[in-house]
Amino acid sequence: MGTVEFIHIASVAGEPMRAVEQVHAVPGAGLESDRYATRKGQYSDHPETAHDLTLIEAEIVESLTEEEGISLDLGQTRRNVTTRGIRLNDLVGRRFSVGNVLCDGVRLCEPCDYLAGLIGKPVLRPLVHRAGLRAVIVTEGEIRVGDEVSEVSIEAESRTA
Repeated sequence: MGTVEFIHIASVAGEPMRAVEQVHAVPGAGLESDRYATRKGQYSDHPETAHDLTLIEAEIVESLTEEEGISLDLGQTRRNVTTRGIRLNDLVGRRFSVGNVLCDGVRLCEPCDYLAGLIGKPVLRPLVHRAGLRAVIVTEGEIRVGDEVSEVSIEAESRTA
């Protein structure tokens, strides 16, 4: 089990991410006012890529400084939700909750040249297989800083349905 440490959104591709305390999650669209929900993200025209929600572990961002000497400001990872205390790679192919919002972990959110160019730091190699998770939003709701992030078992989900 982990927690939401930060939430970041950007209105258009390339714009600096801004921190918010909470955001409305919409299935099939993404986070309200975020570039992908409004179809203004860099990869909005790639329907095969899950854009609803991206997450990254705070521990990974911190390890960049410790292991590589690369310091990133909050939001520079271009991921929507920064978590602490949960291994996001383990959620690929699994259902999980962020507060009261159910999500499906789709695939790893690997670093790309576009990200490295925006950051202006050599993050490609150090972030391979560690740059976060792409997820699809299954149920509508609010995501807030401090919310719990945890895998949802099939048994628990069927009891609440």
